[in-house]
Amino acid sequence: MVIKQYDTLVVGGGPAGMAAALAAARAGRKTALLERYGCLGGGMTSSYVRPFLGSVKNANIGCEIEKRIADAESFCSPVEAAKIVLAEMAHEAGIDVYLQTQAVSAKTVPTAESRRVESVAAVSHGTEYTFTADAYIDATGDGDLAAVCGAEFFIGRDSDGLVQPMSVMFTVEGIEPDTGLVCRHEEDWQDLGDGREYLDLCRRACESGELPPSVNIVRLYETGRRGERMVNATQLNRVFPLDPRALAEAEYELRTQVRQVVLFLKNNIPGFAHIRVNGSSVTTGVRESRRVVGDYVLSAEDLFAGRRFDDAVVTDAHFCIDIHNPDGAGQAERDGCPYTPQPYEIPYRSMTAKGFDNLLTAGRCISGDHRAHASYRVMRICMAMGHAAGVAAALMSEGGLTSREIDIRRVQRAVGIRKDAEASGS
Repeated sequence: MVIKQYDTLVVGGGPAGMAAALAAARAGRKTALLERYGCLGGGMTSSYVRPFLGSVKNANIGCEIEKRIADAESFCSPVEAAKIVLAEMAHEAGIDVYLQTQAVSAKTVPTAESRRVESVAAVSHGTEYTFTADAYIDATGDGDLAAVCGAEFFIGRDSDGLVQPMSVMFTVEGIEPDTGLVCRHEEDWQDLGDGREYLDLCRRACESGELPPSVNIVRLYETGRRGERMVNATQLNRVFPLDPRALAEAEYELRTQVRQVVLFLKNNIPGFAHIRVNGSSVTTGVRESRRVVGDYVLSAEDLFAGRRFDDAVVTDAHFCIDIHNPDGAGQAERDGCPYTPQPYEIPYRSMTAKGFDNLLTAGRCISGDHRAHASYRVMRICMAMGHAAGVAAALMSEGGLTSREIDIRRVQRAVGIRKDAEASGS
């Protein structure tokens, strides 16, 4: 067994985890970052997710990450640029990165009113590591660290426990250079120039069986390269995302759907007759799994009200209630066209794991309900959460404090938030 000691341990090297580790390391704390795959980036690399979605008002490390990736796209594809840039940024910050490393258990001890994470055990290539830290951040997306610590969590929607479906993202090349077709979402109507409308064609193909029964929209995103599109279309419902055998079956079904979607495009869309797949995710894309119970559960009602919080660490977060139908094709609400809430805030209390003194969450596994999660789960919002979690963890380590003892105003200042009370001088 190898024992490692740090100020901050971040588990999960996706958008939220990268931002968290960078924030903690730049604050001068000795930081380790554990990632189960062979590169950093999570959704933006291993799951092949582009473009960056969502928005926030407060400046954060995510803005820096996105700009550096965009600058690197002059010499490679967006996904490859992300792999390079994130490795560079981690190295520059002095983060100790552990790739192909999975947290498997944790030791916790009781405190006066709660529990404290004392250590986390992880395995990589047959070697067991024990990590100790002052502060721990679960940025796994699936809430894996919180689960092995024994934290409470929600999963799925209240009515039946179903989660959003899984997908495999991929890119195609060989589109005729003068073809301008893109389709970003369910209300992005596109005239094909021959009397047909693209979204209507997708729905008809779903009904006829030309597309899978769960696929009634084939989203096409620009990649910055002529003749290429990123495709977000494959979808598999009713899969439990924490079951490894179910994941294997999902991988098979979704890879099969890739061929079906490509044939639909080749046979029906002007300019797409000679396309072929030139890249895809290395893992099945999971939209929803555990949501770790925190000191506050962020609700869809909070989002629609644009609710403000004294302990807000993300401001003016904005994205639609993007619920890919857990039990069918398209969107789950409003006849397939998602609702868009008011710009909203995310409170720090939704990132403090209930019942634990030194365990934070960041990204899609924070404390929220099924509908709220569908908005805040996207990359720009997740990176803003990660930045805040990393700052909070650094303060915990610096002062020997619990997650609830830190001065939240210091976190807010660090992530570029000026609350009303501060602005008025009170």
